[in-house]
Amino acid sequence: MRAVRLRVIATVVVIVAAGLGGWQLLPEKSDGGKTVRVGTTDAVTSLDPAGAYDAGSWALYSNVFQSLLTFAPGGTNPVPDAAEQCRFVGTGLLTYRCKLQSDIKFPSGRTMTAKDVKYSFDRVRKINDPVGPASLLDTLKSVEANGLTVTFRLSSPDATFPFKVATGAGAIVDRDIYPADALRPGERIDGTGPYVLKAYKAGSRATLVPNKNYEGPAKVPTHPTELRYFKDSDALESAWKGHAVDVAARQLPPAMLAGLSTSDQEQRVTEVDGAETRNLVLNVRAGKPLHERRVRQALASLIDRDKLVDTAYKGTVDSLYSVVPRGITGHTTAFFDAYPQPDVERARRLLAEAGVTTPVRFEFAYSRGAASKAEAEEIARQAGGTDLFEVTPKYYDWAEFQKRYTAGKLDAYGVGWLPDFPDPDTFTAQLVRTGSGMHNGYSSKRVDALILASQEYEDRGRTLRDLRTLQEDVADDVPLIPLWQRKEYVLSTEDVTGGQYLSDGTGVFRLWELDWI
Repeated sequence: MRAVRLRVIATVVVIVAAGLGGWQLLPEKSDGGKTVRVGTTDAVTSLDPAGAYDAGSWALYSNVFQSLLTFAPGGTNPVPDAAEQCRFVGTGLLTYRCKLQSDIKFPSGRTMTAKDVKYSFDRVRKINDPVGPASLLDTLKSVEANGLTVTFRLSSPDATFPFKVATGAGAIVDRDIYPADALRPGERIDGTGPYVLKAYKAGSRATLVPNKNYEGPAKVPTHPTELRYFKDSDALESAWKGHAVDVAARQLPPAMLAGLSTSDQEQRVTEVDGAETRNLVLNVRAGKPLHERRVRQALASLIDRDKLVDTAYKGTVDSLYSVVPRGITGHTTAFFDAYPQPDVERARRLLAEAGVTTPVRFEFAYSRGAASKAEAEEIARQAGGTDLFEVTPKYYDWAEFQKRYTAGKLDAYGVGWLPDFPDPDTFTAQLVRTGSGMHNGYSSKRVDALILASQEYEDRGRTLRDLRTLQEDVADDVPLIPLWQRKEYVLSTEDVTGGQYLSDGTGVFRLWELDWI
């Protein structure tokens, strides 16, 4: 999912324009200002924070809920949001304590207390939705509430726990409204963020208006914002060119991105060196075609990332050779070291050693995403261009895709990962730990131990040795194959500013920073 990083270097190209001329459609006036219309292909899985762990849902949560902590624009460490302060207490990074602000009120008018915080964390873990964020709280043992003070007890030392608190998994809900053991039905949100959800139509749009009672570190919005959801990149491109949106963020077609020009005076272009990654996830369960490790190694020996980047993505993404991407503490090139170039003979030898019948047949499932079809077809050509594998690409709509991969029913599938917070743990613990959000059946006691060891250090530089060993193990086990790392692009009309804050490397989608000139 969702989110990115240690510090991600942002390159912002602002194009000063002469004006849009007569073609621009004036946004609807409502609630004190012109509505900013933001287009995206990211889908919302659930309006309830306990039921979603994806970029589209968390982008909405960033704006309508508060967590105890958040990230400042471009920041690398959490800062207070609903909390006045938070810190580890005692020794061993096992107890984390926060004191709430005293004046935050839910839409019902009731003041938020530590009981609401405890309730919110407890229900995420109790509901444990298959596509929810419970896995992010794996080191949380218990939560205690006393007035405005909340205390988290951890099962093992976890220096990354404050980062997790700052994500959508830490969104605070009203305990009087949200069920303790089930997702809240309907299309309402009762949060305390800078925006209020005024209207929502699944798969179409979310209308947000400023929250007049907001108490927090974000800039108070001065105008409504409307998120418009599009089924694919081509539809988003059409909306942008047809002036149906003022901002286009995630994800435009690669061919369009490759053709962007800084000399175009009718738009602003923001380009960010982000850390969103794409992995080919392999189901390692017994009985699946990719269960045997040498079969997975053989497949990894055939992947040509540079060709994939050029053909499917027109050079708008970069080849990736490890589970931790560039720009993040601990990045290596473990897969390049293990599989430096496509090698058919090596793949043939590995399959012979595995004793499997060739061609090995498997389905490659894919869903939403710019060029996901072209990507699947290219990988099928690379692996199936020999007599060793026979790959069948198959598209599933997002809901069915999530249902199938969380149930372990897919052989292999492409998954984009927008990191949750600026730390390597969001890639290791959430992608390759036992019971990870990839749902591919992978489990390694050695990898799990290395993840736990890396969580022990507040000085993240001390994790480098463990992270290097972990990435080498992953390249040997091949529970997934890293494919590429994305650059983030945001387009906005020349009279809208703040687009750089939608993809600044912190995992927070700051719609309140968008403004009219």
